[in-house]
Amino acid sequence: MKVVGIIGERQSQLMEEPDPHAHGELALVKIIAVPMCTEYKGFASGEQTCCLGHEAAGEVVEVTQPSRVKVGDRVVVMPLYACGQCPLCLKGDYIYCQHQLDFQKVTGQATGNVTYAQYLLKQDWLLVPIPDKVSYDHASMACCGLGPTFGAMQRMQADAFDTILIAGMGPVGLGGIINGLFRGLRVIAVESHPYRAKLALKLGATAVINPQEADPLGQIMDLTHGLGVDKFIDCTGVPAAQRLGIDAVRRRGQVAFVGEGGNLNIHVGNDMLRKGLTLHGSWHFNLGDVPRLMQVITKSAKLLDELITHKFAMEDIQRAFELQLTKNCGKVILYPWQKSGSLAT
Repeated sequence: MKVVGIIGERQSQLMEEPDPHAHGELALVKIIAVPMCTEYKGFASGEQTCCLGHEAAGEVVEVTQPSRVKVGDRVVVMPLYACGQCPLCLKGDYIYCQHQLDFQKVTGQATGNVTYAQYLLKQDWLLVPIPDKVSYDHASMACCGLGPTFGAMQRMQADAFDTILIAGMGPVGLGGIINGLFRGLRVIAVESHPYRAKLALKLGATAVINPQEADPLGQIMDLTHGLGVDKFIDCTGVPAAQRLGIDAVRRRGQVAFVGEGGNLNIHVGNDMLRKGLTLHGSWHFNLGDVPRLMQVITKSAKLLDELITHKFAMEDIQRAFELQLTKNCGKVILYPWQKSGSLAT
């Protein structure tokens, strides 16, 4: 099968690897749509690897035992290889599992555990059925396109009474606008990149605050009658953006960190005690909420078409990575079985 490899700084190519085969509870999935995430960072730095990708949608093509899935099922592939047996997995919070499978040891296979590829092995319980009328493209947004901010909004119980601030209009933050609108939220976005700020407004954000302009906090306060927003989601991982959100949230408000980041100074007295904030770390969503997320996907088709701005055959991975580096895109999807040049938009 073909897989994507990074071979040097801003250099990528397709490589050939042995086809994987179903093993135990791990079903074989033919990958149809591969949403691109942060792998472009490794492309920019030249970190050589062919282990790329963690989200996909496709078709089950092989199983080896009575299973939760059957050949022909259309599925979304959930990330990671959780144990499925610990308390966290059993209650749906598998993303936090501390006992990830040793893939090669369990399967005896060295390939089949990444999504920038034509085939993938995944535990049957981590393959989410795609509703009949939902396309592979839209269903694949159940991972990083919509999943992180959906999980954060579930944690914060965000609803139509709330104004929410979302920092960072990369694909994850843009997906947050769709999740917010579905819940009836008023969404204020924070973004400095012109393309993504424009796309945020097109998706339905009430306003986009440029943090590089004068007094972004004052602008947010003006939009909320001096009270601050009810809830904040950070999708940047940037301390300055996280600090802006904490300052912009009203007293007794809630904050969710979704973007990967480093150190952030939080003042226990001023931020936690006197403001009474609740802080959440939210990586993904609980598997028990899949039916709700699928409702968002089913009823947000037009907005998902706006979120997915570019499509490439996997053979055109170099062009896809180069596009991501410009940030002039929303969510980008690769197609492992298409011919070069057939899908670029």
